[in-house]
Amino acid sequence: MLYTQVFLYLQALDLLTSLIGFRLGLAEASPFVRALLHLGPLVALLVSKAVAVVLAGICIRMHKQHLIRWITYWYAGLIAWNLCTILASVHQAIG
Repeated sequence: MLYTQVFLYLQALDLLTSLIGFRLGLAEASPFVRALLHLGPLVALLVSKAVAVVLAGICIRMHKQHLIRWITYWYAGLIAWNLCTILASVHQAIG
């Protein structure tokens, strides 16, 4: 259950860091989100988060919680990447 809570928290952090990245002019790495960007950045990200939560729900329903644990590590790394690109962009802008 802890990994599920962390997974949901990381979804929110990914949403926020992605929105900050868009605001700074950074590009989206995910082909899925890029394909949805014509709907607007917020809508594209919300759709991708909804898909992620539905897939996590399917994993829980199928008693495959270990998959949520692995994807939680992936999202932690993804958020670290987002933060690094944000910091690099800000550093470049002020440096």
